[in-house]
Amino acid sequence: MKTYSFVTTSSIDHIGLIELNRPDKYNALNLKMVAEIADALEEFDHDQEIRTMVISGKGKAFSAGADIHEMKDRSSVELELLDQFADWDRLSAIKKPIIAAIKGFVFGGGFELALCCDIVIASPTAQLSLPEVSIGIIPGAGGIQRLTKLVGRNKALEWLWTGERISAETALHYGIINKVVEDETLLEETMKLARQIALQPPLAVSLIKNSVNKALNQPLNEGVHYDRKNFYLLFNSEDQKEGMNAFLEKRSPKFKGK
Repeated sequence: MKTYSFVTTSSIDHIGLIELNRPDKYNALNLKMVAEIADALEEFDHDQEIRTMVISGKGKAFSAGADIHEMKDRSSVELELLDQFADWDRLSAIKKPIIAAIKGFVFGGGFELALCCDIVIASPTAQLSLPEVSIGIIPGAGGIQRLTKLVGRNKALEWLWTGERISAETALHYGIINKVVEDETLLEETMKLARQIALQPPLAVSLIKNSVNKALNQPLNEGVHYDRKNFYLLFNSEDQKEGMNAFLEKRSPKFKGK
């Protein structure tokens, strides 16, 4: 496993853990940190022992957003040459489930990172916001598109235009997060869900994520046909045989991801 400067990684029970580790800056995201997050996710995605991933933040915040000091003096040409969001695009290609455990500040790029995850568990302390408009820019890592798909045009515009902070309860109401749990049990509850998913057949879990993502970007009929192809594909897997045999034999299945 690689050693990183701004994130720490570990694994347990087929779960890959990634912790944002810049607590003195409220886990503000600089370019190297985003690249390390993408590297760690890809490393776990290619590891046959890992079935689910969890992202959390060290300290009081998940992430207070992008490191403004790093970008404030950049020109448009510099940002284009840097390909500012190339590492963010890598997150969309991760096949395995990603669960975020968020608390405290979840601002700007931190909110966009949470929106890149498949499931989000929040502490009551979590405050979410895309406040970029207040510094003369807009979210650029996909937050506008993902938020709009979740909450609809009008509410997205309200939050993007005002930069208003969204409480955990409000985020739950609008389907931005999946669950609110007490701060002291945040990681415990997130890990409980991660373990539950990790017990499922990995190929089926991956193809479910694939199909759900496709459903967001294509008409219903095309999505249904895509789902059926994935359905048929799984009948060539050992896990399908094991799952159905275990069901008929009234025993717990032992999935291998094959």
